[in-house]
Amino acid sequence: MKLLVFDVGGTEMKYALTENAMTFLYRGILPTPTESFDRFLSTIREISQKYKDEAEGIAMALPGPVDTGNGLCFRNGAMRYPFPNDVAKHLEEVCGLPVILENDGRAAVLAEHRYGALRGCQNAAVFLIGTGVGGGLVVNGQILRGAHHTAGEFSFINTEASAYRDYGNILAHRCSTAFLLKNYQEKTGEAQPIDGREFFRRYPNDPAAKEALDELCTNIAVQLMNIYWLLDVEKIAIGGGISAQPAVLEKIREKTEEVRKNSFTGKIHFPFHLEIVPCEFRNDANLIGAFVTAAERLSR
Repeated sequence: MKLLVFDVGGTEMKYALTENAMTFLYRGILPTPTESFDRFLSTIREISQKYKDEAEGIAMALPGPVDTGNGLCFRNGAMRYPFPNDVAKHLEEVCGLPVILENDGRAAVLAEHRYGALRGCQNAAVFLIGTGVGGGLVVNGQILRGAHHTAGEFSFINTEASAYRDYGNILAHRCSTAFLLKNYQEKTGEAQPIDGREFFRRYPNDPAAKEALDELCTNIAVQLMNIYWLLDVEKIAIGGGISAQPAVLEKIREKTEEVRKNSFTGKIHFPFHLEIVPCEFRNDANLIGAFVTAAERLSR
């Protein structure tokens, strides 16, 4: 089966004409339309017209809770304009192809569980570090979707019980690349923020960068331990743009062990074992997972 697959993020949108999940026949990337939903529709339509004679349908990974069966996306926070829930219906009308939606975190965990770093796991998770935080869960060998399509929405987990009204205390803020860069800017007093590439260029010789990464990875480590105790996972695969930096995975592992040993649970005699591994497919995971979901539904 050939499908046109989109991975829609807040900043950029990747797409690929895909066959058999991991064979990308054509692929491209462009800025995510920020003007309006109409512009979003017209952009998808323009791309779909190029491949309409080859693609049997469209698969799309989106941020936010997604009801795959009914083609609904709730609260797409990556878009800064009204984004209707019934987005699949709108896309089908303008593209003339069936459209299957998937949550981006679930797409990633599906790809990693089916073909990648979590293959063979009965209980595992993907933790995605980006502008916000994404994720997905495997429980008893199955991708967990939840009663209301929100399983794995780590972004909304509160990190401070006494400050639950404060946006700054949810995982989307405290465990994200945005937090890392903002924290670094505050430590250095620089007038302009830098991007992730510049941060890691400075990192080896910059005490403020090392301190900022320590704080980010400690925040992440606390949440990885929460996931471990909640679900008793075998592995957690780390993804997202900065996960490609070797220092990030190394620091997350170091801080997770530090959190475990120095917390109350570290004093319990318990056969603790948690593997923290990199996502195998990195920036392609959402494309692969969205293809799998769509292919399975369209083949029924």
